[in-house]
Amino acid sequence: MKNLVKKNNLPPFLRNKRLRSISLFIAVSLILGLVIAFLYNMLVGCVLLVMACAGLAYTIKNLNIVEENANNYLTDLSYLISRREQEALLEMPIGVLLLDRAKRISWINPYLQPYFEGKKVIQRSLEEVDSELFDIIQNHWEKDDSFEVKWRGNQFMMLIQRHYNTVYMENITHYASIEKRYLDERVVIGEVYLDNFDEVSQSMTDQEISNLKNYVTNQLSIWAKHYGVYLKRIDADHFMIMMYMKALHAIENDKFNILDVIRQGTSKQNFPITLSIGIAYDDIDLNKLADQAQSNLDLALGRGGDQAVIKPSDGEALFFGGKTNPMEKRTRVRARMITSALQELMKESDKIFVDGHAHPDMDCWGASLGIRRIAQMNGKECYIVFDEKIVYSDIQRLLDEIDDYPAIRDSIITSDKAVKMATDDSLLVMVDHSNPSIGLAPNLYERLQNRVVIIDHHRRGENFPENPLLAYVEPYASSACELITEMFEYQSQSADPINTLEATTMLTGIVVDTQSFTVRTGTRTFDAASYLRSSGANVDEIALFMKENVNSYMAENHLISMVQFIDGNLALITAEDDKKYDSVTAAKSVDSLMKIDGVSASFVIFRRNDGNVGISARSNGDVNVQLIMEALGGGGHLDAGATQIADKTVDEVQEMLLGVLHKDEEAENTND
Repeated sequence: MKNLVKKNNLPPFLRNKRLRSISLFIAVSLILGLVIAFLYNMLVGCVLLVMACAGLAYTIKNLNIVEENANNYLTDLSYLISRREQEALLEMPIGVLLLDRAKRISWINPYLQPYFEGKKVIQRSLEEVDSELFDIIQNHWEKDDSFEVKWRGNQFMMLIQRHYNTVYMENITHYASIEKRYLDERVVIGEVYLDNFDEVSQSMTDQEISNLKNYVTNQLSIWAKHYGVYLKRIDADHFMIMMYMKALHAIENDKFNILDVIRQGTSKQNFPITLSIGIAYDDIDLNKLADQAQSNLDLALGRGGDQAVIKPSDGEALFFGGKTNPMEKRTRVRARMITSALQELMKESDKIFVDGHAHPDMDCWGASLGIRRIAQMNGKECYIVFDEKIVYSDIQRLLDEIDDYPAIRDSIITSDKAVKMATDDSLLVMVDHSNPSIGLAPNLYERLQNRVVIIDHHRRGENFPENPLLAYVEPYASSACELITEMFEYQSQSADPINTLEATTMLTGIVVDTQSFTVRTGTRTFDAASYLRSSGANVDEIALFMKENVNSYMAENHLISMVQFIDGNLALITAEDDKKYDSVTAAKSVDSLMKIDGVSASFVIFRRNDGNVGISARSNGDVNVQLIMEALGGGGHLDAGATQIADKTVDEVQEMLLGVLHKDEEAENTND
């Protein structure tokens, strides 16, 4: 029908399908009406025929007018839309870049033209016209979502439509500057604490104390003024600081040099003072921000002091400093208070469970046996959680000895059994570690996470339990056994005393962790050793526990034979990837390397018995191996650390370690 209309060049309104249908209906109705009229009366039919012809002519005329007006309107509208599209494309505040398949510029809109500084760019290679923009587009070509880039000193939001070879670029420099200003002006709250002011000032005269206070305050004031930090003294050894985020970034870039300034300056005066700093930032209530800053300060102190900890409420912590060995600052009074608090918690509990770390050593076992004895002295049931199948030779000898003590043997249970036995009134004591994820019984921790006591001598880490009932974390102590030995002094004298096996095991733990009293040894360490010796510790048994079997001895010497030296003062052992070593053997190999003249730190990378790759590290104090191991997911002390990494080869872990070592070296050179 449409072709027929076109062929006969019928009136315009008949080209419209709807009007054509209406016209057909009217025509049929009119013809039927006229036929009926003529059949009824010839005269009436003639009159109606004349009226029908006049009406039909009038209708056709007006329908043609309507159709023409509609066509004209649509034509004008189409032109207007097309024109507006062109104008919008040319004048819209978004850059449009059309490319061909060879990355030549087919067209750009006027908004983008000024960024090319009047260059003729059409049909030219984008790489030739602007290599920077070419690299940006090339690197993000497969990206489906919009992204931010910096080009020619401006910030752009860019979107690439690969199917159309089209790039859209919106200049968001103004909004980016607003966002940057917002981020730079976020409020930061911090706490500054003089770690050992009380201890140092005890032997000083009033004038010397006043001079020391003035020196520290002046140095902190100079530092604060330089970075635009608000500094307010709270008491003799405590300051509060407030700043903007921009100032914090500048202080981070300076690696918190104020820690070195105070330590070195006071050391020259023969009164060495170290600082601990806890800093928090986040979009939270200021009261909560202050609480987070205090928590971060506690973390810095728990790690030994002389360092700064920066941590938002729900983010990861950054550590600066920690270059020195922690100075002993715990007192007999604190030991007595901790012991008293532990006794009260034990009396309130129906059962006590002791959880050591995975692959427990003699210090862990000695601490566990010590807590069990203290619980017995207070009339409470105590169980040691242990269900590992593979143990080291020294621990196996201990377990063989425990067979002669049925009461102790019966108190050693598996973690699954402990979970079944635990109640809401039970108490969990974590010894020789403060990280639930490396404990022997993480499922028991989940059950009793609101009833936890921590006794540890390692520096406090990020995964520290949130709300322990009691935390006795002393990185100044040689071992967990030393801390627990001091608690026996405050127990009831009428209770059954520590037995020979327990005393021997605890003294062995101290000997092992101090490498026969050569590292991390203070006066309190010898006091604890003296107490254990007087309580029946058998030195011959200690020597037996510490003996190596032939295989371990040969494996240790084999590892030492593969040593290589880095920068002259770092010793590195990289073991075979297809051969497994136990952690004790690996640790002894790096201990042996520290006996070599000129070696500041030693590392061994080896395949562990569980399949992971382990790193054991030692230092003479000049190199902070704790920070190095933390960068690889581990931890430890300034002079001893370790970590383990899954799903990596020994060579890959070696590259990771070397990367951290070189990064630290570059940071020190930059700081110098």
